[in-house]
Amino acid sequence: MYIVIIAIVIALDQLTKYLIQANFDLNTTVSLIDGIFHITYIHNSGAAFSLFENKTGFLIAMQVIVISIVLVYLVKKQKKEHWCLLLSLSLIVAGGMGNLIDRAAKGYVVDFLDFRIWPIFNVADISVCVGCGLLVLYMFFIEPKRGGRKQESQGTSDRIDTSGE
Repeated sequence: MYIVIIAIVIALDQLTKYLIQANFDLNTTVSLIDGIFHITYIHNSGAAFSLFENKTGFLIAMQVIVISIVLVYLVKKQKKEHWCLLLSLSLIVAGGMGNLIDRAAKGYVVDFLDFRIWPIFNVADISVCVGCGLLVLYMFFIEPKRGGRKQESQGTSDRIDTSGE
């Protein structure tokens, strides 16, 4: 199931980037809601907020390592972990893979969603951000409840009967 989510997000990301490249000239802006939302086609040679700009080899290596680790975890824990954790990791991987495809093939990432108050981004970036948001929710609200149950069940089985019976 989570592999399907990853595939859909990557396909949507790559399709939107293709459509932008096919229909816009680089650095062109089209206003959809004047002053609020624009389509602005740019190339981003860095990571989030243009961090590590022009460090393509480093960014590719880091993405490959992180994506590989998370994919192995997803495959191994698919039936054991909470759906929220698995969905969050799937969205993070999908977004990472979408941008990795661009970076490896072109040396930059295609960005185009422009709200003027935030750096220009794309569908893969949305996927990573939503995945991170779900991961935070999981870590603070779901995992503590699950962890508590695990400790209680372990605690009762570890007790030594000292009553003498």
